[in-house]
Formats: sequence, C-alpha cells, structure tokens
Amino acid sequence: MTRKDRLILLSTLLIITVLIAVDLSTDLKEGVALWHLVIEGAAGVMALIGIAYIFKDIDQLKQDLQSERALAKDYRAEAELWREKSKTYLDGLSILIDEQLTLWQLTPAEREVAFLLLKGMSLKELAELRGTSEKTARAQSMSIYAKAGLSGRSELSAFFLEDLLPAKLL
Repeated sequence: MTRKDRLILLSTLLIITVLIAVDLSTDLKEGVALWHLVIEGAAGVMALIGIAYIFKDIDQLKQDLQSERALAKDYRAEAELWREKSKTYLDGLSILIDEQLTLWQLTPAEREVAFLLLKGMSLKELAELRGTSEKTARAQSMSIYAKAGLSGRSELSAFFLEDLLPAKLL
C-alpha cells in the first residue's frame, strides 16, 4: 500500500468515525433503540481499530526504513573501506589491464568499452553512458573480442580475473 493509499484510507476512516460519533450523539438525544446504538458504536470502534492499525503500519514502515538506511550506510562504509584498502592494487591492476588492451591494439574507444564491459555493464547501459547506439557498442565489443582472440565477455573477464582466485579454489 502506498503512502497516498494509507492517507486516503486514514482520512476515510477518520471521517467515518466522526460521522458515527455525531450520529450516535443525535440518536442518544432522540432515544433510539439500544440495539441501533450498539451497532453504530461497534462500527465506530471498528473504524478506530482500522485507524490504529494504519498508524501501527506506518510506524513499522518508519522503523524498517531506518533499519534499511542504517544497513545501507554500513554497506557504503564497508565498500569505501574496501576501496581504500585495495586502491593501490586496483590502480596497478587497472594499469596492467590497460597495457594488455594496448597490446591487443584496441582503439581508445574500444579500450573504454572493454573497461566498461569488465565493470559488468550491459551493452545498453554502455551505449547510454557513452552516447552511442547499442549497435555501435555491440560492434565495438565484437571487435574487442576478435582482436583479443576471445569468444565473448566471460572470456574477457576471465582473462584478467582468473588468476585472482585463490589456488585452493582451483
């Protein structure tokens, strides 16, 4: 249920509760039968229970959101720490990858595409980022694979990352 839906439902239940309270007050003055007052009173109580449930739901959503924000903050901090700790190694790896791409005689555009492919971007994302068509991104990636003697993206990734696996996993 969206926030707008909750507000509409809450407003509706509040209006119903107020209308029932006004009606009960009028009915009491007019001496209406007890069974009628009990039924209207029960309807009012049910509307109040609905209001309480919505407030409980809103409170739970706020708690969940706070928890998710804290978790996201922790993940961002963990990622930043990892980046800081591995910066020297990643810079070195980036330089070595660029040297290999140069050995394959890739154009500057193809080298950029290769790095984006290694980052895991889809051809559509890659094309949008570079301001080209998806067809151009596909053609450049195929050219990269051909110049490198690789069959596709997975072999490109494996070429650079395979040796990073610990020996015990191989």
